[in-house]
Amino acid sequence: MATSLTVGASGMVMAAGAGSLQAAEKKKHYSLIQPGNTILFQGDSITDAGRDKSTQAEATPNMQPGFGRGYAWMAASSMLVGQPQKKLKIYNRGISGNKVPDLAKRWQKDCIDLKPDVLSILIGVNDLWHKFGGRYDGTVETYETGYRKLLQDTKAALPDVKLVICEPFVLKCGAVDDKWFPVFDGYRAVARKMAEEQQAVFVPFQTMFDEAVKYAPPKHWAGDGVHPTPFGAALMASTWSKAVNHVSFR
Repeated sequence: MATSLTVGASGMVMAAGAGSLQAAEKKKHYSLIQPGNTILFQGDSITDAGRDKSTQAEATPNMQPGFGRGYAWMAASSMLVGQPQKKLKIYNRGISGNKVPDLAKRWQKDCIDLKPDVLSILIGVNDLWHKFGGRYDGTVETYETGYRKLLQDTKAALPDVKLVICEPFVLKCGAVDDKWFPVFDGYRAVARKMAEEQQAVFVPFQTMFDEAVKYAPPKHWAGDGVHPTPFGAALMASTWSKAVNHVSFR
């Protein structure tokens, strides 16, 4: 069969026709978010971002008061406005100050009972920060053991759930100084390890911010080194959306 050459959006020259490179290219990636999905954001204050925790706000998906004012709200808004035909239901159940053990204590009500199709988790900064403050005696090993059990319990209850594991991050300013390192790097490594073990999508937030500080100072992205500014939250939302919508086939 004769074939013709066309130039794709990327500028790559591709052969048209049966078995074309263009068709193959389109199949390299897929979106984790499918029509009718329930999506749940979980984590600490970075995810919470001042959301309304009243019964009505928590029970009602897709409402801004229940999303807060951070990356979860921005990512959710992008999905709801950009893909209304998917008829998604999106919840945010992040709670300020949470560590892995805190998630475990409320997991049935705030995760399993919601039966998410896609579950996104960002947790880890408080597991170290509270230790520095003398309010917690956990270690990176505690973090790994607890995180693994949480994910295993989740998969046992929701075997078809699609997981998104977000990399915990800090920027060196505000509350974050040299004492955080290299200990914090261990928490980052655990999150990546959990994503690999569970074949989850991994969102590299620390890597993202490491690049971002090359063109704007750390305080531009997170004034206290932990909680994102609107600029930081917008960058997180964009990175999260790209990660879940461009998943490579394994």
